[in-house]
Formats: sequence, structure tokens, C-alpha cells
Amino acid sequence: MEEKKGHFETTVVHAGVKPDPTTGAIMTPIYATSTYVQISPGKHLGYDYSRTANPTRTALESSLAAIEGGNYALALSSGCTGTDILMHLMEVGDHVVSVDDVYGGTSRLFRSIWSRHGLAVTFGDLTNQPLSDFVTPKTKMIWIETPTNPLLKIIDIEKVVAQAKKLPHRPIVVVDNTFASPYFQRPLELGADVVLHSTTKYINGHSDVVGGALVTNDKGLLEQLHHIQNSIGGIPGPFDAFLVLRGIKTLALRMQRHGENAFELAKFLEKHPLVDRVIYPGLESHPQHAVACKQMKGFGGMITFFVKGNIENARRFLESVKIFALAESLGGVESLVDHPAIMTHASIPPETRKSLGIGDNLIRLSVGIEALADLKDDLENALKRSQ
Repeated sequence: MEEKKGHFETTVVHAGVKPDPTTGAIMTPIYATSTYVQISPGKHLGYDYSRTANPTRTALESSLAAIEGGNYALALSSGCTGTDILMHLMEVGDHVVSVDDVYGGTSRLFRSIWSRHGLAVTFGDLTNQPLSDFVTPKTKMIWIETPTNPLLKIIDIEKVVAQAKKLPHRPIVVVDNTFASPYFQRPLELGADVVLHSTTKYINGHSDVVGGALVTNDKGLLEQLHHIQNSIGGIPGPFDAFLVLRGIKTLALRMQRHGENAFELAKFLEKHPLVDRVIYPGLESHPQHAVACKQMKGFGGMITFFVKGNIENARRFLESVKIFALAESLGGVESLVDHPAIMTHASIPPETRKSLGIGDNLIRLSVGIEALADLKDDLENALKRSQ
């Protein structure tokens, strides 16, 4: 699965994709088959059943590994499937340390599913507290999101990895890189053991498929993860794999535009009289701006801000946008707006949301690739109607 490493803009176009040997088709075919004819019992051409492997999925996995700077990848049915597979590495009584501000679906899996199966999770602020404050002798995994969802905290990956390496029981370090994408951040190069993606988001980029990925440099770990995936399922269909492969080809172009638009809108919102506070890693006002500058080559397309007022002001704002679509998810070419407390993070207990700072006037923007002036006008008009 290893690919020759090159410039990112070239890698996204070519990695994992080879002309079809039968027809010369430049695009990877959609291998819509569940099974494969064998030459002799147990002797085949590399594929026996599509839950185990499929040629379209193999091409996607080669591409995912290459763009993330890893050696191996698994393509999955969703990002949550990746979380679930990783948790299957644990045994009853094991412990996970997770960042406190984490995607609502991840939190739901940790709090309401895996907690019932004998696994413990401690949520901690890894931006300013050492790992040693949260680990126990049973800690087997460190779970990082950076930037976090929805408060866009930046976790120093190298620092956490260094702390993990000093522990006598050396937990694996997982980084959810969905918000940054491989274009802006490469956690494996910073020492992470596994990178997780919801490929639904920026990697696919067109809001038309649900998928996930795990990427690692550790062949032994890959074999464990693939054994779990093959045992429980959680695979993308060949058409889904094809769509994500197609999306990857424009990843560099899209991420550049997402980042440029978001940076300008963040500066615009920070000066706006109807906005209380803006959180964006590219702003000097961001508490971890220096860390973001160190480990990211750009600041991404996500913005969080607090509209002045309360939930009614937020509701009026959300009902007034025209170009920004009020919808869950993120990372598509179109701009989206979300109310985390009611939408993406509703499964988190209210008292936990409050303690984290996920307030009723908090708005999350996924900035698309439309004309910046149109996006700015849309926000300006909606903010005026919010008061």
C-alpha cells in the first residue's frame, strides 16, 4: 500500500490511482461485486470477498495513506466506525484519556456505548494540563482532536506524544484530523500512532457520501485494526469509495480556498459589533495561536463565534442566513452553519456543555469555497436580523 511521496498537490491527484489494466480507463473502476472467482480453493487474484477487500477500496486506501503521510490505511463506512474499531482494541477495565471538547458522536460512543462495556474514559483539557493529571495504570489510549469540535482548541501533538512515551505502559496516541485535513496538518509526522478521519467531511468535500478512515505507519497495528473491521463489518461500498477518491483529487485546491475564506471571515467577525467573541486558530487572539502556527501549515475552514445575546438572537441569526445552509456536518464546498448545543452536540449532557463553554449563543461555521464577498454579506445581513 506504500506510495512514493511527492508534493501534496500532485499526490492527491495521482496516489492510489492507476489506469485500469483491461481498458486503460484513467479513473478507478467501481468494482460492484461481493465475491470473486477463485482459481483453486484458497487460490485467488488477491480478493475473495468484498467485506475483506475490494479493488476500488484498495485504491482509496492507498490514496488515503499517501495524503496523510502514512504507510497504511483502512477505508471505513464512517468516522464513528473508526472510533468504534479503535475502541475494540481495548479490554474490559482499560482506560482512555480524551480531550474534553470532542465531537458529539465521539462523546456519545464513549459515554453511552463503551462505558457499558467496561471501558473508562476521562475527559481533560489537554491544552494546559499535563497528561499525567489524567492517566492511570490502565490507560491504553490517548484521544486527541485538534482543532477540537466545536471550540477549536489546538492540542500540541508533539508535546502529548512526548508525555505518552514517558509513561511505563505507553498508550497509543490517536489524532482525529478531520477538521484540519492532511493539507493543513500531518499528525503522523508529529509522532501520532493513528490518524482518524471522517472522510464525509473535507477529504470527500461534496456532501454526498458518508465515510471514514484510519491511517498508521505501524503494520502490526494495521493488521489488528483490519482484523476487527473484517470481523464486524463497517466497510464503505465501492461507489462510496469511488466518490471519496474523486473528492481527494481536488483536496488541495479546496482546502486552500476554505482556509483563505475562513481567515478573512474570522477577521471580519472579530471586529463586528454584534459578535461577542470569535474562535479561529489563525487569529492572534486564539489562546493556542502559537501552537497552531507550529504544527499546522494553515488554519482550516472552521470558525466558532458567539453572537451577542441569547438563544433567541442565535435562532434569528440562523433563520436569516441565505448562502450559509443551516445543516449538520461540515467540510463541503458549500458553506454550512450549525448550532452545536441543539444540533451536533445535543447528545452531550447540558451541564457538560455548559462547563465546556458550548453556550446557547455559540455558532459554528463551515466556510465553503463561494465568493468571499457574498459570504461576508450573508453574515452581515443575518447578524443585523439577529438583534
